[in-house]
Amino acid sequence: QVQLVESGGGLVQAGGSLRLSCAASGRTFSRYTMGWFRQAPGKEREFVATITWSGGNTYYADSVKGRFTISRDNAKNTVYLQMNSLKPEDTAVYYCAHRAAAYSYNDYRGYDYWGQGTQVTVSS
Repeated sequence: QVQLVESGGGLVQAGGSLRLSCAASGRTFSRYTMGWFRQAPGKEREFVATITWSGGNTYYADSVKGRFTISRDNAKNTVYLQMNSLKPEDTAVYYCAHRAAAYSYNDYRGYDYWGQGTQVTVSS
């Protein structure tokens, strides 16, 4: 079992920044790839970013590349998502997830544990 708890969401103006955190417990965090997804009202869950167990490899959706940065601190069992230059279209509930299965890194089916989500709202 893995427990994931996100924090750091909120309301921000366009062009602003937020940093999301995801605290993990219940399994050896440092062995697993972790990801961030988001879901806007009326839309499907969308891949945002993922980071391998060592932090040596990161992957991003084209829509956030150059603006968002995923990182992790294995000593703190925490993964982060630094979001800069936020746009109204970034408004969504953001979820962190634990990757377990051999689907593509941007496929939600490859992730077996999910946090409860944190709301990010970007005003224009």
